[in-house]
Amino acid sequence: MARTAKALREENSRQAKLAAIQAEAKRRRSRINVTIGAVVGVFVVVIAMIVVKVATDKPKGADVSTAASSAVIKDVTSVPAAVFDKVGLGSAGNAPVAVPGGTQVPASGLPKLLYVGAEYCPYCAAERWGVVAGMARFGTFTGLGQTSSSSTDTDPNTPTLSFHGAKYTSKYFTFAGYEQTDRNQQALDTVPAADQKLLTKYDATPYLPASSAGSIPFIFFGGKYIISGASYDPGTLAGMSHAQVAKAMSDPTSKVAQGIDGTANVVSALICTMTNQQPSNVCSSSGVQAAAKLVPSAG
Repeated sequence: MARTAKALREENSRQAKLAAIQAEAKRRRSRINVTIGAVVGVFVVVIAMIVVKVATDKPKGADVSTAASSAVIKDVTSVPAAVFDKVGLGSAGNAPVAVPGGTQVPASGLPKLLYVGAEYCPYCAAERWGVVAGMARFGTFTGLGQTSSSSTDTDPNTPTLSFHGAKYTSKYFTFAGYEQTDRNQQALDTVPAADQKLLTKYDATPYLPASSAGSIPFIFFGGKYIISGASYDPGTLAGMSHAQVAKAMSDPTSKVAQGIDGTANVVSALICTMTNQQPSNVCSSSGVQAAAKLVPSAG
């Protein structure tokens, strides 16, 4: 049946309204999608910022040296004399180098022990334990830190102490200790010009063999002797905590004590050459005398 003109007009009106409704619905969907897209975009940016922050922030205590615990410091600096004597030279095998000509006494009137190293360095990490233990027989440390060597270098994550920010007092000699970078090789201590001059001159040939020139740790004993590198294998400390290392230092049968206490006796013997063999109870002890056999005659 043919549609009347009125029916056609009504049909066209309904179609027009339907088209308008569909168009409005489409516009709303578009606005919703834009809003959702914007929210998702902001969310993605926020997540990205969080990921970047987590990736770049250094967890305190993991990549940055922290204050050494009092228990660790007590164990490291109070190894019984009988233990040092029983260990003697132990497994310390890096012979010091004698400096031809002699001795250097600054204006203070006291000889100076200079240490230059870096927290990332596994050889420095191993050596510091023995240096601290040896020096503790002649004076007192404050402000020692603790950290670990680089996670990507040889002997990764070797537990160690740090001289960054530390102070040392002794009536026998002065001490200057510098950690040039942290365990991520970010700049830490700046070596002052006078000490840098000593480092540049003596951490080089002819004072050291070419194979050791420029190495760290560099330890300078009052112009008389140099230690360059580690005195024992850093792998000895693999997988250990700071507390475990410190405790093992008082067990003369442990590999830890053989390495660290042996190094401490060598360090003590070298310090005794700076202090005219004082104090006598340390310098004349059997452990120090045994380690002194590794020390060459002064040049």
